[in-house]
Amino acid sequence: MNDLIIRLKQLSSAEEFLQFFGVSYDEHVVHVNRLHILKRFYQYLHKAQGLADLNEVEMFTRYRELLAQAYQDFVHSSAAQEKVFKVFQDADGQQRVSLTSLRDGLAQRRSDSASPAKQAA
Repeated sequence: MNDLIIRLKQLSSAEEFLQFFGVSYDEHVVHVNRLHILKRFYQYLHKAQGLADLNEVEMFTRYRELLAQAYQDFVHSSAAQEKVFKVFQDADGQQRVSLTSLRDGLAQRRSDSASPAKQAA
């Protein structure tokens, strides 16, 4: 395992990765999207061809490009638009609940909470 990979394993936050690779960033963008940026970076690394054939300097440069691309994805977009995580991929990040199911659920909760009170009386 080369030194770059060993050093990367010591990094944990998006800020640490961005600083390590010298990628300029807006703290607000990273604060709101840190997990999304790291997940997208991982996706880009996973799709990248020929990384294993690169020497350490070339690998650093390629990783830096992929991280910068992952960061830029969230500069002018949102996590919901980018759909990195499954919750955003399913139903466009929205769930629909019918009014009837809410009403029935509320009635059931009221019935359940009233039952112990009736039994105690």
